[in-house]
Amino acid sequence: MSDYDMTDKEEIFSKVLRAGRRTYFFDVRATKADDYYLTVTESKKFTEQDGSFHFKKHKIYLYKEDFAEFAAILEEMTSYIINAKGDEVISERHQKDFKKESNYEEASGAKEGGSEGSSKFTDIDFDDI
Repeated sequence: MSDYDMTDKEEIFSKVLRAGRRTYFFDVRATKADDYYLTVTESKKFTEQDGSFHFKKHKIYLYKEDFAEFAAILEEMTSYIINAKGDEVISERHQKDFKKESNYEEASGAKEGGSEGSSKFTDIDFDDI
């Protein structure tokens, strides 16, 4: 394996954010020139009806020359959302009396109210990733 391949795989500094069935990985890595850049990876676990599962991953690469503009736009967009809608989650899925009505629940055997069926997604241990 070349030095570049080893450097590309090496994580200089990492943080993990677990958010339900999504996990975000923030990794500082090194370029060939030994400069640093950031990768942000979203990993989402999907469980099949037979109990097997798979992960879908999406990754973005951020380089130093884009940090200031990226951070400014991210701040602008998140502030816009919070100012327009507040920081409380208001999706129907988070309403106290929400009952999901779909063929997926019937097929998966989940009971109304979602407590038993949804626990498969919330009782995930991402340490095995």
